[in-house]
Amino acid sequence: MPSSSCTRSRAPTVWPSPSSSSSSARRTPSAPLWPSPASSVTRPSSCWMRLPRAVPPAVPSRMAAPSCVVDTTSSSRASVTRRTWSSTRPPVPSAASPTSSLRTSARPSTPFSRPCRAQSPRCALTLASIASTHPRVVSKCNEDLETLIADANRSVATLAITTLLKTGSENSIDRLLKQISAFLTDIADEYKITVVKSLQQLCFTYPSRHRVIVGFLSNFLREEGGFDFKRSIVTGIVNLMKQIPETTESSLLHLCEFIEDCEFTMLSTQILNLLGEMGPSTSAPARYIRFIYNRVILENSAVRAAAINALAKFAAQCPSLRPSILTLMKPGLLDEDDETRDRASLAVKAVEAAMAEFPYAAPADDAEEVPADEPQAGDPAAFLLLESMPMSFDKLERSMKAYMSAPASMETAEPITFSSLPILEDLPEEEEKVEEADQSGIDAIAAPASPEKEKADPAAVVYAIPELAALGRVFRSTKPVPLTESETEYVVECVKHVFEEHIVLQFIVQNTIDDQRLDNVTVAVESDAGIFEAAGEIAAEQIKYGDTVNCFTVLQRNMDEPLASSNFNCELHFTVVQVDPATGEEEGEGFEEEYPLEDLEISTSDFMAKVAVGDFRKSWETMGNGNEVLEKFSLQFKNQEDAVAAVIAYLGMQPCDGTGTVKPGGKPHMLHLSGVFVGGRSVLARAQIALQGEAGGVILKIAVRSEDEGVSRMVADCIS
Repeated sequence: MPSSSCTRSRAPTVWPSPSSSSSSARRTPSAPLWPSPASSVTRPSSCWMRLPRAVPPAVPSRMAAPSCVVDTTSSSRASVTRRTWSSTRPPVPSAASPTSSLRTSARPSTPFSRPCRAQSPRCALTLASIASTHPRVVSKCNEDLETLIADANRSVATLAITTLLKTGSENSIDRLLKQISAFLTDIADEYKITVVKSLQQLCFTYPSRHRVIVGFLSNFLREEGGFDFKRSIVTGIVNLMKQIPETTESSLLHLCEFIEDCEFTMLSTQILNLLGEMGPSTSAPARYIRFIYNRVILENSAVRAAAINALAKFAAQCPSLRPSILTLMKPGLLDEDDETRDRASLAVKAVEAAMAEFPYAAPADDAEEVPADEPQAGDPAAFLLLESMPMSFDKLERSMKAYMSAPASMETAEPITFSSLPILEDLPEEEEKVEEADQSGIDAIAAPASPEKEKADPAAVVYAIPELAALGRVFRSTKPVPLTESETEYVVECVKHVFEEHIVLQFIVQNTIDDQRLDNVTVAVESDAGIFEAAGEIAAEQIKYGDTVNCFTVLQRNMDEPLASSNFNCELHFTVVQVDPATGEEEGEGFEEEYPLEDLEISTSDFMAKVAVGDFRKSWETMGNGNEVLEKFSLQFKNQEDAVAAVIAYLGMQPCDGTGTVKPGGKPHMLHLSGVFVGGRSVLARAQIALQGEAGGVILKIAVRSEDEGVSRMVADCIS
């Protein structure tokens, strides 16, 4: 037999023995092992073994034999057998069992036995992905997956654990936690974080076992681990407290024990702030005071300042604890750190003033009804230490700059208050931060902040023109709306500057023709609606080739008419002057020209500023239902995600509490929206968006509350 080539007959497949590459053996039906569908098998040119005929192995009933067509192609060096496998994709239930058998196969890898132990990572990853959507199907593989927890490949072991946590039953939680406990001590932090996230999802699935799972997580807070691992556990516990309120008190105690020996300052300060927010509202707030005070006397300056702040919140919200907490805070007046000393001084003064004005009277021992331990109306300590600012410091800085940029704002004798400051919309970066904080607990807050670039005020171009500055302060400015294609000879965009009684349309015009100069450029607008009327315009004198210049049109609003969507026909008017492209000199007389533009829409949402509220539930209850408007609509959308995005766009309001993102599952989604209507009137809306079922479409139920019933009606009518 020649040694330079190896021929293979069209006989059925022969399975070599795993013990020797020079011998062949038949594959027994007890352990079927099929080649990868996409693979082709090539024998090296140096092979000399004759392949005996053999019968292909029987296929077990649980795994259907894939269909294939065998053909042989010859070459000068070797003969290659190719198998064309059926491309029919098996359903998920039928795909899980063969994946399990391949993953747990102990047969070593040979040239003809592709499914082997080396494929465990891929199979484990496939099962983990399927378990996210079909946990019951993958649960049939749980017995095999448990054997992989001790696998030497840590990736395989981690995937096995996360899959078991997704597919396990409530009765198997205790057994799984025992197995995981020994596993977590031997893996890197990146694998531990993955397991912690899976445990969090397991607690959401079985909330009645929260004590066991939270206790398990808290045990590893006291073990060795890096910052990211500890932060993931703390974030998971905080998320559980938000989603499952029953876990609050026990979780807070676990966090208190953690900060007793926490080496990370950032985590300690965040936990202390959390204790100050949630601790006073528990059934026994006094139990947390000891843990907080220990941080005042044992920690560094940043932790001491956070501990003083937490004690102050306890004193402001629990009048019965004020005398003892006041004694604990007074040593902070002599602290060596300036911030700690300042916080202690402010808190001590506020609590002493509240105790003098509203002294606490303990109820009698035989009293039938014990009054609630909460501050009275007008309590100075509660107002100063518990009430949050109406805006963040970043937004306060931007609002102050916008206030000073308005003409004659600094010349008035009126004092500067929060209500007198201009209303600014939340920037996209701020929206992302709020949404991340809502979804990730303290995880997003603890991450280091990146430096931000200063944002330019879009209303500055309006204030620079005296005729437009006389209209007053701009309420809000919209994003540029294109009125032409970007490839046309004249490119036009429009920015709408909204005032109380006017709208200034800023048209941004660019000339892209090199042998023309545009003079006296204006935009004429017309509308059949009687809500707005053109009151004036400011032309652009010249627009040379490549230049971008602004021209303005002023619309006056009819205050007697309710706001509604209005469309305007726009037309660009200008004088064309032919010029030499090289020198720019005029080459002839100019002539009048008109250029049609796309229609411009002014909707009710243009008069709404996107401003989030800190506590939507509290703001909703405070607003009351006196001016509430209820409506129900049927929307033609195929899924909830598109419907939610459309409702947000129609109303022009800001999603709150992370409700702008729809959670998977198909359940009715509750959307919370907030904003400020022109004139400084706050608006809140709650919308329930549910799929209509087999009929298709989406059902929208919306409730709008505002300080003015007319505003509530206009906002609700935006949907129709």
